[in-house]
Formats: sequence, structure tokens, C-alpha cells
Amino acid sequence: MKITVIGTGYVGLVTGTCLAETGNEVICVDIDADKVERMRNGEVPIYEPHLDVLFDRNIQANRLKFTTSFEEGLEYGEIIFLALPTPEGEDGSADLSYVLNVSEEIGKKIKSYKVIVDKSTVPVGTAEKVKAVIGENAKCDFDVVSNPEFLREGFAVDDFLKPERIVIGSSSERATKLMEKLYSPYVRSGNPILIMDEKSAELTKYAANSFLATKITFMNEIANYCEKVGADVDKVRVGIGTDSRIGKRFLFPGIGYGGSCFPKDVKALKKAGNDVSYTFEILDSVIQVNSKQKTILLPKILKHFNGDISDKTIAVWGLAFKPETDDIREAPSIDMMEGLQEKGASLKVFDPEAMENIRKKFGNSLYYAESMYDALENADALLICTEWSIFRTPNLDKLKELLKEPIVFDGRNLYDVEEMEREGFAYISIGRKKVVGA
Repeated sequence: MKITVIGTGYVGLVTGTCLAETGNEVICVDIDADKVERMRNGEVPIYEPHLDVLFDRNIQANRLKFTTSFEEGLEYGEIIFLALPTPEGEDGSADLSYVLNVSEEIGKKIKSYKVIVDKSTVPVGTAEKVKAVIGENAKCDFDVVSNPEFLREGFAVDDFLKPERIVIGSSSERATKLMEKLYSPYVRSGNPILIMDEKSAELTKYAANSFLATKITFMNEIANYCEKVGADVDKVRVGIGTDSRIGKRFLFPGIGYGGSCFPKDVKALKKAGNDVSYTFEILDSVIQVNSKQKTILLPKILKHFNGDISDKTIAVWGLAFKPETDDIREAPSIDMMEGLQEKGASLKVFDPEAMENIRKKFGNSLYYAESMYDALENADALLICTEWSIFRTPNLDKLKELLKEPIVFDGRNLYDVEEMEREGFAYISIGRKKVVGA
């Protein structure tokens, strides 16, 4: 099939590349001429594991192309994916201006039947709005479909190629058949393609992300309570995770969630509720708790240093909002680093992929280490904000040698408490026993 993807951000680029991987001919449209030229030359503009291999293979096979011409893209594909930004507005709502502006242009320029697919995360009722905007000018038939993505950064390629489910919101039999044909190669193992109305499909994405954010936040609250009463959150996590009604995933406590999806989508669903006079009280709490959780280690760091860190240097491991991505949007590391800087601390930071993005935000106010161990040299303490695999089994003797004091503040509970105690570390994690003194 011939496919057009409008927008080459994270979702658009993964979607276009993975659709080309199953033999479709795909053209991706973007207004950034420099970015388009770099992609034509084989440069992947984002970091996502395994994407580079598929990207290069499909460019070489001439199945994946790029253009700045909206008209070319619109003419090319029988299915047009809208993978456009829906940034958070000042009131928490999703800004649909990009989606609706492109829809208006589609209506003016469409010449033959197309299926227009909302791939972006959009509020309930967006498909109706897109259909209305296109219909104001369109002189031919078209259909609008809601097809939310469920891609996890760091696992997006696998998530697209081997989806747990595909959600298609469509009231058109013609469009539904085309979408089922497009996605059939990805569900050969029997995972479902779920056909539903457009509004239910739109809400499914918001509901899924908000539920997962709630699950994370609940576990963080349990961890905070564990510290008050002397319980061990790791044991509690295992105890409840073995219940099939709850499940093991998203139960790891830490310093809060971040990224481009959970924070934005929770706020957008809350605002959408307000717009119809419904209050999502649970989501109000999730937002408040997560905001506090991001800096929950800051008072513990201050307490350890008797309230004064103005002459201290803190090493920070992990800057991305999660492992296997360079995305720093809403990353807890940012809240922690800003808090430490406000108290006068100097910071030496390291992340395998997110250093350049952090540099764009913090400039020269940080020391950008060349390695995880370079960050430790002459630092007064280590703070861990992201659970990259390379941080899981460090050389503890080297840590003690490089740090001025063997103190670790672990926002992701990477290490065994008893082992850190045996090795002579002062070790402070989330919801577990505090190891005091080295």
C-alpha cells in the first residue's frame, strides 16, 4: 500500500519506518527542509533502539522517502497519517492547532478518496473536528479514522511491529477494511485489532496512560509510607504484583514519572473532564503527588549535609526521563538538578544519550562528564535519576575511591540495601531501609 505520514517527530518517524518494513511504500512529510535532507541522507534524527537499522534498510530499498511538499505527500498515499504535535496548552488541554491547520489544507487540496488517520494523541471529539474542517472544502469522499499509538520510548520498534493490540476508531466500513489490511502483517500471532467508534478510540489512549500514571503514583505513595513505618517497598511490590488482578508492571517506586506522554495526557484528560463539568479527583491527586515525588530526595540530600550544599558537588547519573531514550521532557532529573542548583550545589552529570538535550537546557552551568565514572571524581555524593542498565552493576570499589564520601541517593532503587551496607556506603533509596553511615 502507499502511505503518507505527515510529521516526522517520534511517532511519525517510527510509524513511517515500521510501515515500510512490511513492504508498504511510505513518504514522510515535514516542513523542516534541513531535517528532511538529513533523513534522505540516512540520518535518524532521534535516538530509538533498532530504528536506525530499519530506517537505513527501507531507504536503501526505496520504500521510505521524505519530502517537504505537502501536495506531493497528499497525492502519494491512499492512507494519510497525521502524526502531528498536540502540545499542552496553558490550561492543560491538548493544543489541536497543528492537527486542524493541516486538516484545513487537506480539505483544500484533496483530489481523490483518502483515509485520514489521527495518529497523534488527541482528545475525545477530535475526529469529528477533523472531519468537519476537511469537509468544509473537500470536493471528494474521504474518511477520518482514530488510530492511537501505544509506543513506549525505548521499545517503540518492537511495540509497532509486535503490538499487544491495535485500536481503530472508525464508522466507515470502507476505511476499516483498508486499516485492517494495512495492519494485518503485525497481528499474525493473533493479537487483536479492536474496531470501535472514534470517540472510544480517542479516549482509550488517554485512559491507558492515565491508569499507568496512577499505578506508578500509587506505588510511590506506598513507598513513602513504607519509610514512615519501617516497611520494605520491594517486599510489598512483590507481594501485590503476584496478584493477577494487579500485575507486576509499573510497580517500581522512584522519583516520579516524566516524558512526553504521561504528564501531558493526564493533564489533558483532567481538563477534558472539567470541560464537561466532570472532576477527575484521582487525576488531581496523581498530578499533585507526582510533582512532589520528583524532588523527594532533595530534602534528604540537604539533611545529610546539615542543610548546606553550597560548597558541595553532586554527581548525577541519568538525565533522560527513562532508559533507552534521549528524551528529557518532564524528566525528574531536571527538577532535582534545578533544586540542587538553587541550593548552591555544583553538578557533574552523565547520561548515555541525553547529554546534548540537557546541554540545550542548562548550558554551561553543568559539568558534562565523559563517562559515568568521570562524573564521580571529587564529587561529594552520587544521585541516580534514571535506571540505565550500565548503572546497575557499577564497580563499588571505584565509587568509593572517586567519591569524597561514599554516599548514594538512589531515585530508582537500583542496588541491594544489604550489599550497600556491607560495602560501607551511606545509601538512601525510595521506600526502603536507610543505610546510615559509612
